[in-house]
Order: sequence, then structure tokens, then C-alpha cells
Amino acid sequence: MNLANRLTMSRILLTFVFMFFLFCQGLWPKVASLIVFILAALSDLFDGMIAQRRNMVTDFGRLMDPIADKILVLAAFAAFVQLQLIDAWMFVIIIAREIMITSLRLFALNKGKVLSAARAGKHKTVLQMAVIFTILGFILLKEIVLKYSTWNPAWENIFRQGIFFLMLLTVGLTLYSGLSYLWENRKIITRL
Repeated sequence: MNLANRLTMSRILLTFVFMFFLFCQGLWPKVASLIVFILAALSDLFDGMIAQRRNMVTDFGRLMDPIADKILVLAAFAAFVQLQLIDAWMFVIIIAREIMITSLRLFALNKGKVLSAARAGKHKTVLQMAVIFTILGFILLKEIVLKYSTWNPAWENIFRQGIFFLMLLTVGLTLYSGLSYLWENRKIITRL
């Protein structure tokens, strides 16, 4: 297994570490969860750059890189549903899109074709990551304020409205990227 693929697999392991810290009580576990998420996100950036620059692009990497992304992103959104920061219906739309596209990739792979991620899908992943960082920032800010002062319920309302708006954008781009990916690969779908 080459370095790029090892970085991809490390992202999956870091997801479990991220989840562990996120659900621990207190400020420092929340700081640790943010740091681990940053490391996982950076592994996504570096595995692609290393694979391209060192000519390490493999079918395994093309398949596993988006799957590792999905595991990380879906774990974060599932945690935010559990923490009642996002609505469950938003998570269901996101996970349905990911299952549909991953299933299409697996069917195509079974027929000897490897489908790489599309541009809209990469933009969707960037937006999802940005929203996750924003929500983690909110969680961390709240923990800091609670440690040293009193949390104002008005702030909570402002943050929750902001999160809801960002999630609407994310769900919209998620739907668009999924439908455009299906449209781009419609010939493969009709042959399967």
C-alpha cells in the first residue's frame, strides 16, 4: 500500500478518534475533536496531492478516497444529529445521496469501470467540510464560554439559525451534485 493510500486509510481511523473526543464532556476533549478532524481533513488534501505528484494514483485510491471522505463527513453529521444541532431529515438526504453514488461506483467497478469523483462532488465535499468546521467551532466556543462565564441563550439561537441556513445550502449542493453525477453517468446506469 503506497503512502497516499495509507493516508486515505488513516482518515477512517481518525474518524473514530474524532467521534470519541466529540462525545466526551468538557473543553479539552472538544479541542481534541477539532484537532483530530483537522488532521483527517488535511489527510484528504495530502493524499490526493501525493498521489498526483508521485504518480501513485491507483484504482484502490480512486475508490477508497471518496469512501473515506464519506465516512468522516457522515460520522460528523450523524454526531450533530445526536447533539441536536442539525435536523435528521438533512442527514437522511446527505446519506441517501452518498449511498446512491457509492452504489453506482461499486456496480460500475463490478463491470470493470472505475468512476472518479466529479467536480460538483468535490465542491460538495468542501462545503460539507466548511459547515462541519463551523459547527465544531460553535461547539468549541460554547464550551469555552461555559467554562469561564455564562452562555447566553440569544447566542444559541443565532448560531442555530446560522447552522440551519448553512445546512440548507449543503443539502442543496449535495442534491445537485448527486443528480448531476447520475446524469453524467447515465449511459453506465442504463447498461447496468
